Amino acid sequence: MGGGAIHLTFIMHLFRVMNLKVLKLCGFFGMVTPLFGLFIVAASIWAAPWFSWTANALSDLGAEGFESVLFNSGLPMTAALMMMFSAGLFEMTKGDLIGQAGSALHLAASVLLIGIGVANINVEPWHYYVSVGFFVTLPLAVAAIGLFCFRKRMRFYALLAWGTAILAAGVWLLPWPSVAIPEALSVSFISIWQILLAYWMYTRKEVKLGE
Repeated sequence: MGGGAIHLTFIMHLFRVMNLKVLKLCGFFGMVTPLFGLFIVAASIWAAPWFSWTANALSDLGAEGFESVLFNSGLPMTAALMMMFSAGLFEMTKGDLIGQAGSALHLAASVLLIGIGVANINVEPWHYYVSVGFFVTLPLAVAAIGLFCFRKRMRFYALLAWGTAILAAGVWLLPWPSVAIPEALSVSFISIWQILLAYWMYTRKEVKLGE
């Protein structure tokens, strides 16, 4: 019985320990994702001379024309890369309920991002639902991961997560001439958090958490 208990404890320990190779790979994709997403949006805007930061939503780029092909196909590709980072979050938060919940929310935000591209601006009211869902779910995911980091004494990443989550959500409370501005700012704030945490993943040399 004693030997069996020790064996079970060892198996549970292995289940909880991070796989550094997986973490590093997912960290790489986490750093690439915001850059790829920025490229997609920038290319779509370049192809749409009519687009105005003070009169449009970013989703208007998905309405028609060549820019819609770039935008509507680029978002699911960005989401696929984002899912790889979600996998890294699941790996990082093994054995922690709050961390796993935050990882699940991040994955859900990735799925909603696919929905923004598939149910484009011409597919209402579904486009509105997935868009609002994305911009609500993503800050919640970051805040939950921040709580996980705080509990693991990763204070810098906890404060970074909470700060960017508050900014990403709070930016919607300010008056703007168009929806495109808070959309871009919200995603940019989250991107800062993702790149820095992804870099932490990519440069891990040990499985122990904490700074």
